[in-house]
Amino acid sequence: MKLSKEVFLKKFGQRVKFLRRQTGLSQEQFADKVGIHRTYMGRIEQGKSNTPIFTIYRIVKACGLKSSEFLSL
Repeated sequence: MKLSKEVFLKKFGQRVKFLRRQTGLSQEQFADKVGIHRTYMGRIEQGKSNTPIFTIYRIVKACGLKSSEFLSL
């Protein structure tokens, strides 16, 4: 089964939102920690943004995870 871009982005956004909530930070606080605007973080969490790899890296680090942990969970 082929995963569409839209489905992938939606699942990725849900994962980011779940992990952000685990940090106990608001969307705005987490976006500040990542170094992006809150509205952009909202677009990521809603699956409406094809996020650049370096931003993904910063999200992973803000969650306190290793890249392999983020991808395997």
